[in-house]
Amino acid sequence: ALYFFAYTFFKNGYTDLTGNSNIGALSNLVLGCFAEWTHLPVTLPIDCVTTAIQTDDRNRGAFVLLGNILSEKGIGGFYKGIEAYTVLCLKPAIQYTVYEQVKRIVLVARGDGRGRSSSMSSSSSDSLTAAEAFFLGMIARVVATMLTYGNAK
Repeated sequence: ALYFFAYTFFKNGYTDLTGNSNIGALSNLVLGCFAEWTHLPVTLPIDCVTTAIQTDDRNRGAFVLLGNILSEKGIGGFYKGIEAYTVLCLKPAIQYTVYEQVKRIVLVARGDGRGRSSSMSSSSSDSLTAAEAFFLGMIARVVATMLTYGNAK
């Protein structure tokens, strides 16, 4: 959820700065990466403590494990693996970019080249149906996963 809030914030800022609501693929990808990096300072420590809880065989509580991480590794212990996240941030960025670009193509194909059709109401030609959004999201996720993890074995 933090990713989508951050992405919306950056997207609105971009459109306010440029005055253009049509965001190209490269700009969309950069905005997506910024949005992904934005939530890392909050979510990485939570992930670190969650992993410690799941792997703790002595059933110590979250606060005890949090204290152990702090005393053994300092604040940096909560950000172990942040280097990998700089690469992994591409997955949601690619996913959202694919989604937005294909959505634009679908909406333009519905209408007369501008995303509007004289035979359709403007609300139905300006947005996807729930089923279209679901399938488009699914396709975007598959594409992003294949591009990000395609060579991982």
